[in-house]
Amino acid sequence: MKLPNIQVFQVFLGRLNKKEKIIFYAAVVAVALVVFDRAIISPVFNKIRSLNKEIRDKQAEIKKDLRILSQKDKISAQGAKYGSFLGNAQISDDEQVTLLLKELEGLASKSSVYLVDMKPSGIKESGSSKRIMINMNCEAQMEQLVDFMYNIENSNSLISIEKYQLTPKTKESSVAKCSISVYKVVAL
Repeated sequence: MKLPNIQVFQVFLGRLNKKEKIIFYAAVVAVALVVFDRAIISPVFNKIRSLNKEIRDKQAEIKKDLRILSQKDKISAQGAKYGSFLGNAQISDDEQVTLLLKELEGLASKSSVYLVDMKPSGIKESGSSKRIMINMNCEAQMEQLVDFMYNIENSNSLISIEKYQLTPKTKESSVAKCSISVYKVVAL
């Protein structure tokens, strides 16, 4: 590329009066400033802005992570508290039924309820949980049966009474016979 002749430029400047030269130099300085701004200053400030935004985003993430870490003990305690509601994947369905039967026997003996029989009535899966169903027949005084039902509903496991039927053992007896269907919800 051929550079313009310097003599032509000097002739051009020589024909300008003092006021036109000042305007010409001011225009050259303005163009130089615009080029300097577009070529150097704007990219640098844009980079600084984007880095500041990244820093703010990272600081927000760090604050969030620190908040979660500060609640680690609370989260662990909650996990331990509700861990009994989660099913253990290594325990088979038969073992879970056996554990439920043992738990119901323990609740019955705690309430002084005589268990005539207990029979598993199946496992129903629905979504991310399953229900272990148990049918049982028992005999006891009415207060003991009510205490037994209360203990079932308020056990640490998710055991609920689905239905029950109470009848007196004999016409004049204070002992009642009860048929209860219970289920335990186990998360998969």
